Amino acid sequence: MPTTAMLQAYYFRRWNGVYTTDFPNDPMVRFNYTGTPPNNTMVTNGTKMVVLSYNTTVELVLQGTSILGAENHPFHLHGYNFYVVGQGSGNFNSTTDPAMFNLVDPAERNTIGVPSGGWVAIRFRADNPGNGRAASKSEAATTAGGTSKMLTFPTVAIRPSILPFWI
Repeated sequence: MPTTAMLQAYYFRRWNGVYTTDFPNDPMVRFNYTGTPPNNTMVTNGTKMVVLSYNTTVELVLQGTSILGAENHPFHLHGYNFYVVGQGSGNFNSTTDPAMFNLVDPAERNTIGVPSGGWVAIRFRADNPGNGRAASKSEAATTAGGTSKMLTFPTVAIRPSILPFWI
């Protein structure tokens, strides 16, 4: 059980041993995500966090896989609403699929179903400083580690008078 909260470790600059900031930007191993999964999906153990600068626009592509069984997969981003800019079936193609994104009037949501055997692309602005959680709402996936942490930090220096109440 962790003894130091991630946000506390960040504020006091003592994150060594609490988390690392090397969360991958791309899949570590590419395979046919909607077909038969490989025997080894290169699962690692650790606490890796994405650190976002305040007011950064973030695009996330959520790919449905058949690793735990093909099913619609609910996804929620704590502390943010996001815009659904695209979705499709099969494996996301970073070369051709973004051309079909709806950047004119995308739907705003706080939860989305990642289609069975498909993908969904969302965008949000990291304008909520603190420790956010991107989480699957599927019990099986959450139990298997289907959650991610993001830390959005303010652009101004933190003064002790405005530290969070739990520190």
